Amino acid sequence: MIAAVSFPGSSTWIAGLSIVALFAAIFVVGIFAKWGSYWFQAYMSGADVSWTSLIAMTFLGIDQRLIVTAKIMARQAGLSIDRRSGMSTERLQSHHLAGGDVMNVVQAQIAAHRANIDLDFDRAAAIDLAGRDVLLAVQTSVSPRVIHCPSDRQGSAATLSAVAKNGVELRVGARVTVRTNLDQLIGGATEETIVARVGQGIITAIGSAETHMDVLEQPARISKGALSNGLDANTAFAIVSIDIYDIDVGENIGARLQTDQAAADMRIARAHAEGQRAEAVALEQQMKAKVTENQALFVLAEGEVPAALAVAFNNGQLRRKRVSPS
Repeated sequence: MIAAVSFPGSSTWIAGLSIVALFAAIFVVGIFAKWGSYWFQAYMSGADVSWTSLIAMTFLGIDQRLIVTAKIMARQAGLSIDRRSGMSTERLQSHHLAGGDVMNVVQAQIAAHRANIDLDFDRAAAIDLAGRDVLLAVQTSVSPRVIHCPSDRQGSAATLSAVAKNGVELRVGARVTVRTNLDQLIGGATEETIVARVGQGIITAIGSAETHMDVLEQPARISKGALSNGLDANTAFAIVSIDIYDIDVGENIGARLQTDQAAADMRIARAHAEGQRAEAVALEQQMKAKVTENQALFVLAEGEVPAALAVAFNNGQLRRKRVSPS
């Protein structure tokens, strides 16, 4: 038996190729429809975002618009987007997957670049992942920030209370101008530490004054005394200035303490006097008791005299004395 083998004709091949080409065209159109606009924006801006990166972002669950926009912003601002040492697409993806705020980091780098502040992507990303607002830190470094001391969270009327050597209380309010120290932003103490240290420095400066009038005459001595102690050491801020905006005279605490001490001394003296009086009264009662006891003994002794006379008379020891006639 001879089997007949038949080959498809040219028309069949052409139809098959047409179907394959159609599917390929649909696939290409689908890819371009999904990622083409992002790639075109990046290409026209010179942001260097590849098709591979755009496709990988889809599987990683990363918003392509976010990464592309960030790279375009960096490219237009003149930042380095080199794949090895600059703000590459892979670094932006890694920072986003680590939970960082990509747009905040890019904006912070742009602001630092415009202000001639040395801030690379790695340090900005580290600050962002540490929980600090890196953009606010750069803005504070460019434009210093004012902190109230004590903190005005409880109300603008809050003041520090300090006492001079003469015992007079002064209530002081201060404004601390600070600039962010980017080198110590990671691991540096926060704003609360600055407020506490400045408050301590102000209280120490007032406490070293001989009288409250010296402070009222020269309020600048408070800020100078506080600044001389290096209050911004190991903090995320650098203190620019400390300005006293309010100073009021309070109580004369020294006089009040002296009055309280005098009253306490008087109470102690009265207690001692009362104790001595009680001892004298007790001694008087003891003496009265002894007098009464002696009187009782005397009465007993008087009662024994007749008995003794009777015994002596019975024993013939008592005789009538003869009196000679004159």
